[in-house]
Amino acid sequence: MADFPLHTLDSAPQAAKESLQAAEKKMGFLPNIFGKMAEAPALLEAYLTLDGIYANTSLSPVEQQAALLAISADNECSFCVAAHTGGIKQAGADDALVKDLRERNAPNDAKVAAVTRFARHLNAQRGWAEKAELDAFFSAGFTQQHALELVIACALKTLSNYTNHMVETPLNEELKPLAWEAS
Repeated sequence: MADFPLHTLDSAPQAAKESLQAAEKKMGFLPNIFGKMAEAPALLEAYLTLDGIYANTSLSPVEQQAALLAISADNECSFCVAAHTGGIKQAGADDALVKDLRERNAPNDAKVAAVTRFARHLNAQRGWAEKAELDAFFSAGFTQQHALELVIACALKTLSNYTNHMVETPLNEELKPLAWEAS
């Protein structure tokens, strides 16, 4: 495997520095994935821009993070599972919900269960959603808009999960208490 650099604000290409500074200010630390993505400033910009767009969808913050966490677990991305564990906790999820998602179990919360089931299906089927899955998602109270917004979740996790797999992103110290390994 190639040895991809883990950039800091000082070592990053000039085109990535502004994005890294904004991410560090927002999160309180610089996630290592962004230091790895900085080698390709366009990738970093794409991820951060799409993440900002996803944050403004009609899904609740817990639903957003649940979808990202579920997809990351299915894609066996240890870095993103840890990161989205932190994200969903910040969004207000309880420990039981977090445990279910990290173990790839259906949550007890019916709405979150429907979101994660459909997000996982969409990811696994590469977008070829089956009618029965769409119908189940809509029966849980979600709309066509919500279904399409979950395409953004899949796109985000394609960008980050694939990057992490290729560059072997190490966990930040801040994320180590949330570490996860695929079973």
